[in-house]
Amino acid sequence: MSYYHLHQERIDALIQQALQEDIGDGDHTTLATLAPGQLGNAVVTLKQPGFIAGLEAARAIYRILDPDLVFTTHCSDGAEAQTGTVLFEVSGSMASITMGERLVLNTVQRMSGIATKTKGLARLIAHTNTQILDTRKTTPNFRIFEKWAVYLGGGTNHRFGLYDAILLKDNHVDFAGSMGEALKRTKAYIDEKQWDLPVIVEVRHLDDIRLCLAHPWINRLLLDNMTPEMVQKAVALIDGAFETEVSGSVDEHNIADYAAQGVDYVSIGALTHQIKSLDMSMTVKKSAL
Repeated sequence: MSYYHLHQERIDALIQQALQEDIGDGDHTTLATLAPGQLGNAVVTLKQPGFIAGLEAARAIYRILDPDLVFTTHCSDGAEAQTGTVLFEVSGSMASITMGERLVLNTVQRMSGIATKTKGLARLIAHTNTQILDTRKTTPNFRIFEKWAVYLGGGTNHRFGLYDAILLKDNHVDFAGSMGEALKRTKAYIDEKQWDLPVIVEVRHLDDIRLCLAHPWINRLLLDNMTPEMVQKAVALIDGAFETEVSGSVDEHNIADYAAQGVDYVSIGALTHQIKSLDMSMTVKKSAL
C-alpha cells in the first residue's frame, strides 16, 4: 500500500482545505477569461535536476478538484530527474487545470526539494546502517506532505506529533526537576494508561545515560548536541541497551562522522525547515474549444 493510501483521509482533508484557501468562492480571473467548457492540456517540466516527490499528491489534488481531469505521469515519485524532464501532464477543463496550478506546483516543488535534500544526505551515509529521521520542525498543516517527501527521499519518519510517542526533552526534565523525576512520572503515566507508546529520552551527558540504563522500558536515547567523540563514548556506554539517535547541528559536513559512531538514527530538522523548492513550471501544450 502506498504512503498516500495509508494516510488518504488526512491528506485529502488537507487538500480540500488548501483548495478552499486558494479558490474561495471562485477563481474570478479564470472565470472572466476562459470560454465556458474550454478544454486543454498542460505539462509540468523540471527546470533543475533533483529527486521528485509529490506526483501522487498532485494527482489527488486534481482528482478532488475535478474528477473528470486526466492525469498522466511521465516520472515516478522518488526518481532522479534531469532538467527538461516532463514530470506529468493533465488534460481536460482548462478552468480546473488553471485553478489547481498553484497548489499543485507549490506541493510538488516543495516536496521535491525535501526529497532531494534527504537523498543527498542519505547518500553520504549509505555505507553505514544509520537511518535519517525528520522532525516536527515542519510547516503548519503541511507536515504529512513534508514527511511524505522525506520518506520518498530515502529517509525515515520520526513521530508525527505529540500523540504517537513520548519524547522527554530538556524542558520536560527541567520542569520535572530532574531526569530521575521525569522518568519516574513517565513510567507511572504509561503504566496507568496501559499504552504501548515508544519512549525516547533526550540525554545531554553520560551521567544521564547511566541513569537511563536502570530503566529498560525506554526505547531510545536521543544524544543531543554531542560531538562525534562524545557520541562514540555514549554508544559504547549504551552497548545496545537502547536504540540511539543523534540530534542537533547535523548537516552534510558532519553527518558521516556521526553515522560512523554506530548510531541507529540521525534526526535533521533542516530537512523540512531549511529547504529550497525544486524549480519547475507548468505550460499549456494545446487548447481547443
